[in-house]
Amino acid sequence: MDASAIDQIQLSFSPAALSALNGIIAVILFGVALDIRWQDFVSVTRKPQAVMTGMFCQFLLLPAIAWICILLLDPHPSIALGLLLVSACPGGNVSNFLTAMGGGHAALSVSLSGLSTAASIIMTPANFLFWAGLYPPTEALLRDLSLSPVDILTTVLLILVLPTVLGMGLAARYPGMAERLRRPMRVASMLMLAGFILLGLAGNWQAFVQHIGVAFWIVAIVNALGLCCGYGLARVGRLNESEARAVAFETGIQNSGFGLVLCFNHFAGLGGMAMIAAWWGVWHLISGLTLASVWKRYPPASSPGAPGVNASRSDAAR
Repeated sequence: MDASAIDQIQLSFSPAALSALNGIIAVILFGVALDIRWQDFVSVTRKPQAVMTGMFCQFLLLPAIAWICILLLDPHPSIALGLLLVSACPGGNVSNFLTAMGGGHAALSVSLSGLSTAASIIMTPANFLFWAGLYPPTEALLRDLSLSPVDILTTVLLILVLPTVLGMGLAARYPGMAERLRRPMRVASMLMLAGFILLGLAGNWQAFVQHIGVAFWIVAIVNALGLCCGYGLARVGRLNESEARAVAFETGIQNSGFGLVLCFNHFAGLGGMAMIAAWWGVWHLISGLTLASVWKRYPPASSPGAPGVNASRSDAAR
């Protein structure tokens, strides 16, 4: 089957549906921010190399892995563009839960989530445009689409940064209310996103079944390499086991829902891009839960300087 046919899949949604997707991602980020405390940032400054390693893996290592895989596998341009878009997004909203479940350093994970969301104001559009510009087929596609970096920046500010700031502000000012909202917000937001993706797939089921093979392997390969290389680089950098697990999840678990927002808002739901973003959102849950379940059976030794942090965050995640 001609791979270019995937771009004929226009996963069109009404303006109301697109607004709903924007709102769902904002709600998810608001809920995640209820877990973020300024104390978390202070606690990880005792070992800045952990934060630096996590940010390096998030914004440099994963996009480089995606770009190298694109060079080697030569996918259709819209597939490649979707992969670069997802890899340029900040860490996914479930990385904190998976880190806690898998015995990782939860405070480091939460801190990296907050920092990557803040950094995404600049790093997401800059990363995406940089790596896409290095691959001629995606660079040509960007020219055809006439993408505006300012438009992406505005979307990042409204959908990612503003809800995060509001969530952190509520948690700091009204901690009791934040504690009561944390669990229902997490459950409700994940159900809303899952429902949106499932409805979108149901409405385009035949096309999805025909073309999933195009997206399946490249997403699985890049996701696996992200998890493995994030963990490996952290261990090479002399981070302890729990910190390395946190870095692995922050590297391989991406905010693919935000990738869908960018795809629909700025790329008219281009079939290949939408397929990659939607499938990444499904696959990273499968791979992440599998890895966390394995790691849960082999808890790391307690990390010096962070007693009780993982346990408290794990309780909150449950």
